[in-house]
Amino acid sequence: MSKNKGFSDTSANRYSLALYELARESNCLSKIEKNSHALLKLISSNKDFNNFIKDPTVTRDTLSSVIEKITKSFGLEILFKNFLNFLISKRRFFYVQRILKNFNEICSEKRGELKAVIKSAKKFTQDEINKITQELSESFKSEIKLNYTHDQSLIGGLVVQIGSTMIDTSLKKKLQQLETRMIEV
Repeated sequence: MSKNKGFSDTSANRYSLALYELARESNCLSKIEKNSHALLKLISSNKDFNNFIKDPTVTRDTLSSVIEKITKSFGLEILFKNFLNFLISKRRFFYVQRILKNFNEICSEKRGELKAVIKSAKKFTQDEINKITQELSESFKSEIKLNYTHDQSLIGGLVVQIGSTMIDTSLKKKLQQLETRMIEV
């Protein structure tokens, strides 16, 4: 039985990798990465725009004219604008958010950065987050791209995930383990 991964996993990777290769060959990778971050920020912060790009009734011409206006407003790289218009022409603009997130991950990976996720019960200051990032970078001998979230449901402790390695020292996890042991007895 074959497993169909669908557009979201396979095609998004291809589009993202194609954008990466084009940007690298054109020597504008950092500019396109910044453009990508800016567009993702626009999509996540503007609910109307997010709904607009996911609306199947919006025509290609309308989407293209909106991209043209965004290009002028944000000063997007021509290659990036052409890529977005290519997605529109192939009726793949609906997946632009997934493609651009994947593109940013490829850029990060190619630079040798490791992704780390930290959740803590205590709210950390920016100085504490910077210190943790620095210590992780030294420990793993690689630049760390840290995603920090404050999660009060942990009650106490931390959850750290770097790559496939996860360390869960939260009080919530310990209570769950204790509950499981009590049920087994």
